[in-house]
Amino acid sequence: MSSAGVDRPAAEQAPPAGWRFLITPRWLGWHLAMLVSVAGMLALGYWQFRRAAAGNALSWAYTFEWPVFAVFAVVFWAKTIRDEFHPPQAGDAPGRAGLAAGGARAAGPAGPQPGQAEPEDEDLAAYNAYLARLQEQARNHGRWHGLR
Repeated sequence: MSSAGVDRPAAEQAPPAGWRFLITPRWLGWHLAMLVSVAGMLALGYWQFRRAAAGNALSWAYTFEWPVFAVFAVVFWAKTIRDEFHPPQAGDAPGRAGLAAGGARAAGPAGPQPGQAEPEDEDLAAYNAYLARLQEQARNHGRWHGLR
């Protein structure tokens, strides 16, 4: 029995803990960044509207483009929150199920089994050699520009 003398189910007695991550400092910063960016995009859309009304024909495209960007930002923000509430399970997304913690794909049933050689694929070998050449060429690329 509760203190008021009314029986309530256990789910109603404790406040839900699933939404509390939304008020952590990290998420509050994310919410603030979204508010500022959406307000900025809408302000830019209004600014372009004023320019278009003054006779700049190119600004008509930007008048509608900035609010569309703001909608994209809100949709991305909402989907990020939804994904935090309901993270994908192993069976939900087959492409993500094999990902290890480090981002590398874990060897599953489709991968080579221990003691079994992977079949040779000439196209794959040529592509891997191409990627190795690109990696070697790009290794010192930024050093001369002060990036490394």
